[in-house]
Amino acid sequence: MLKKIMLSALVMASMTAHAMASRPAYYVAEFQATDPQGIKPYSEQVESTFKPYSGRFIVRGGVLDVKEGFGAQGRLVIIKFDSLKQAQDWYNSAGYQKIIPIRHRSGNSRTYIVEGQPD
Repeated sequence: MLKKIMLSALVMASMTAHAMASRPAYYVAEFQATDPQGIKPYSEQVESTFKPYSGRFIVRGGVLDVKEGFGAQGRLVIIKFDSLKQAQDWYNSAGYQKIIPIRHRSGNSRTYIVEGQPD
């Protein structure tokens, strides 16, 4: 009986860990450029910093059809990652930290990482 309970607990823990690991995360940014030329080096480099962390653009600018409220202030960017940890590791990586000052000098940003629903 004890073996059965322990096996059940192990299976449940494994399923929980798998469910948690399979939740994607999203980096969301609103960017208002104050120096459209100054942001170019950031734009040219940013994708190479997040690809090793499973990141991929979901939204990068584009037409914004606001239905209620004020909508995004500036350009909207959403990058999807396979997990919250990968998104956080990317944000804290040396490669990304190196280019953040370019974004700061070139405009105003509001950024955050949010965990999504399991795929």
